[in-house]
Amino acid sequence: MTYPPGRFSPRLSRFSLRTRLLLLTAALLLTGLTLISAVVSDRLERYQIGRLDSQLRSLTMLLSRVPETGPPEMEGALARPDLLDPGLDLFGTAYLVYLNADGTVARSVHTPRLDPATLPPPDALRKIPAGGKAADLRAADGSARWRAAAHPAVGWTGTVIAATPRTEVDATIDRLRTSSLVSGSVLLALLTAAGWFALGRGLRPLRRIEHTAAAIADGDLTRRVPGIAPPGTEIGHLAASLNGMLGQLERAFADRAASEERMRTFLSDVSHELRTPLFGIKGTTDLYRMGALPDRAGVDEAMRRIGHEATRLTALTEDLLLLARLDESPEGQLDPAPMDLRTLAGDARHDLRALDPSRPVELTGPDGVGPPGPAPVHADESRLRQVVVNLVGNAAAHTPPGTPVRIGVGTAGGRAVLEVADEGPGMTAEQSGHVFDRFYRTDRSRNHAGGANAGLGLAIARSLARAHGGDVELRTALGEGACFRLTLPVPTQD
Repeated sequence: MTYPPGRFSPRLSRFSLRTRLLLLTAALLLTGLTLISAVVSDRLERYQIGRLDSQLRSLTMLLSRVPETGPPEMEGALARPDLLDPGLDLFGTAYLVYLNADGTVARSVHTPRLDPATLPPPDALRKIPAGGKAADLRAADGSARWRAAAHPAVGWTGTVIAATPRTEVDATIDRLRTSSLVSGSVLLALLTAAGWFALGRGLRPLRRIEHTAAAIADGDLTRRVPGIAPPGTEIGHLAASLNGMLGQLERAFADRAASEERMRTFLSDVSHELRTPLFGIKGTTDLYRMGALPDRAGVDEAMRRIGHEATRLTALTEDLLLLARLDESPEGQLDPAPMDLRTLAGDARHDLRALDPSRPVELTGPDGVGPPGPAPVHADESRLRQVVVNLVGNAAAHTPPGTPVRIGVGTAGGRAVLEVADEGPGMTAEQSGHVFDRFYRTDRSRNHAGGANAGLGLAIARSLARAHGGDVELRTALGEGACFRLTLPVPTQD
């Protein structure tokens, strides 16, 4: 049964990665040692057999040229064993046979050390090809293997056969295989033991990653994978990727927690801002129902308060709806057209003077440098006017009467700029970091007078600016005033 790439069989999957890698490595090593041993044994066997075949062919070619009277003369040699053994050993042959043309044995000579029962039988000798190609034979009693070669006789009709046992060759091959088996087993055991420790050391970084992941799973999102390997290695890349992922997860959880906290604060503030005018309306109507307003003047004053609270409630509801629409589809709330921010800057100057005639208002370029300059934009004028009104109202509401205000307009850094800067008390770094939050007021007072800002003006201003592709920025310090800066992209010239 086959398994998908990258997956082990169910039996192997029960083992640890270290064990699986070791088993795989040991199997590959065993296969390699087996192949090497088989190749070496085969090459040695071929070499030994080739050497025997060369000796046998040389001897049969030499004896095939002996005169016809050669075979009978072998009787003298048979009578001298002391000469026969050294002679056969000299030629590396243990058995010589002369066959007649009909296949019968004319003469045969073998070393006296051999038992005739261990010689190849005549029937097997007759099957040897006479072309000089050697062949393997079995002994008559099956105890050993022989290597034999035959050659046709010259000058008389017959065949000369030389044979020698393969005992020495087979013993050499067996010794080689035994030594290969023993040495291979020892080498495999040593390399397996070394591989076990090497894999343990190599997988140590993964165990540290595992411990880090376990700590993170227990809730410690601040944990990171330490520098356990050089950055260019696979483990180094893995650690860097995991740390990046963990950083994103930590930020995501922190953002979610912050979002939930903002949502709770938002709901609390919305509930308070909606409850205040509703309680005012309900209290006034309760007074009227209980007969506490007997004259016409009291009724008129009650109606005026109800109208005021209803107007405040309507404005708050419209601001919340606008913020919701801007969050969902910012561009869908705009009707852009070509315009210049100088128009809004001039109107803002008149508004400030109308609110506080004693307040000095200066119209300059960006950062107070030079006269007002052109600031062309492609934007929704009514929405930008709402932004500027909020910035002007913020300056008027949070600075003492008569505090100078500067309105700068023009282009800077390739963007159109309109800024409202005052010389009021300014804000701390903590206050400036939250000033654009919804329902945020620097004094955090909930007992503001009727009609006071609910803390949505600057949030709406920034959302409208970002819907136009721009932003509203704040530069302030305690005792140094505040400068709200509206920046928008300048239209490209076709």
